[in-house]
Order: sequence, then C-alpha cells, then structure tokens
Amino acid sequence: MDIKKVVIPAAGFGTRFLPQTKALPKEMLPIVDKPVIQYVVEEAVDSGIEDVIIVTGYTKRTIEDHFDVPNADLVQNLKLGNKEQQIKDLIKISEMANFIYIRQKGAYGNGTPVLSAKSIIGNEPFAVMWGDEFIYSTPPRLKQMITAWQKYGGIMISGVRITEKEHLSRYGIADLDPVEGSVYKIKKIVEKPDIDRAPSNLATHGAYILPPEIFGALEQIKPGMSGEIWLVDAINMLQAQGVPVYACEIENGKYYDTGNKMEYMKTIVEFALRHSGINGEFKDFIKSLKI
Repeated sequence: MDIKKVVIPAAGFGTRFLPQTKALPKEMLPIVDKPVIQYVVEEAVDSGIEDVIIVTGYTKRTIEDHFDVPNADLVQNLKLGNKEQQIKDLIKISEMANFIYIRQKGAYGNGTPVLSAKSIIGNEPFAVMWGDEFIYSTPPRLKQMITAWQKYGGIMISGVRITEKEHLSRYGIADLDPVEGSVYKIKKIVEKPDIDRAPSNLATHGAYILPPEIFGALEQIKPGMSGEIWLVDAINMLQAQGVPVYACEIENGKYYDTGNKMEYMKTIVEFALRHSGINGEFKDFIKSLKI
C-alpha cells in the first residue's frame, strides 16, 4: 500500500523567533529564497505524497497564500518584466499537490494537530512531518521510510544520529534492537533524556508513518509533560497493544532544525553557499569577513 497523505502541523506560535514570528509563521522563515515549509512539502511530494494536509492556527494565513496560485497583479508585473520563468515557478508551487488546510482544535501539544486531521485521513495509513524542520537526503527521507514501512508495516519513525553528546537531551532518543540495514525495532523512546542516561544516540523524530488507529489512542491519552497531548504517548499506547514500532535511520542525509535560531542561521549559510545564483559572490563575502 502506498502512503498518499501527509499531515504537516504548523499551528505553533514560534516563540523562539519573536518578534519576527508575531505576524510571520515560523514555517515561512526563508532559507535563501524558499520558506522552510516548502522544503518539507517538496520532500513529501518527491516521496509520492498527493494530499498535503496543513494544520494551521489564526496567524498562518500566509502559508495558504504561498501555496495558492499567484495573484493576477503579481503575474502581470512579472509579465511586464519578461520574467516568464518566475511565473512558471510560482504556478508549479501551487500545483505540487492537493493542499488541504484545517484549523487546530483542542489542547496544546504535538498530538493535537494530528488528531485534528482525523476526518480527512479516514481509515488509511499516513505520514506526519513537522513544518519547521527538514532533512535533506537522497533519496528523500520520507521515501526511505515508506520503502521500509512497506516491508515491515507498523509505525515507522525517522531516525537521525546525534553526534554531539550534549545535544541528546533535546530529542526523543530510542532504545532499540537492530532489524536489517538501517531499520531498527524500537523498544521505547526516552523523551529528552539526561545525556548520561540516553539509551543510544539515535533521535527518533521529524517524520512518522502512522496507522489510523493512532487517532483512537490520541483520543484516549491524558495530557502528559507540561500538560500537553504528546504524539509519543499515543505511539507508546499502540506499542503496548502489540503494534510494532520501527526507526528508519536516514541515509545520505542531513537534519536541519530550523526551529532553532542558531541552527536556522547555519542552514541559511549552508544553502546560500549551494545556491547557483549567489554561491560564488556569497563565498567571497564570507571569506572577506574579519572574524
């Protein structure tokens, strides 16, 4: 069975980037000339996703506008400047997938936006990807996960090795057993462990393939840490009921945590150095800095 739907939660306040995110969604922060969420959507589409369900809040209208067809005034302005390629590029963004927008309802927490998509997902497995981070990999992260899920089923979570020990406490770290190649069976996930008590250095987060039974679990769990509804608590409930949970360690990829100020700035620099339109001049500028 193919995975054709992805849920992208994008309703958070982005408090770490205030005051910039007072009116601009953190998912719309630019990486050179594309917003973060466009990288997420492109990864999903390149992995075979057809329906992109974005769960938003009241400050997120610009996300909808970004993936909409370009307005007539903008198109006319570009035509006057003989910028036909830019018009095609903008139209291509709106035609990447079938975009569906819903408003988040319910308690705070990363499980709530997933539950908000229940009526759209129906009775089929689906993917979840966060709107403020992404992994740049070949083949795409979600494609690697879908390939593993088609063989093993259950719940599949993307895995990323954390090389800096002091960063282990930022993530959910898996206690796991090897299965085959880059696939591991997860015994449990320890959320933000003390660095000396982390069961491994494989962080399991960022992207998930989930069965529709996750909705029943989300409806049953009680608020956890900080009084929030956590997706991992629902996953743990299904695991206790016999649903296997796997980690797919992403190969040939790099994780970009663009919800973190320092990592966001690093990402911009790295992608600017790759950008065909500015990389040479930008590299010269970096070399010229007296640091």
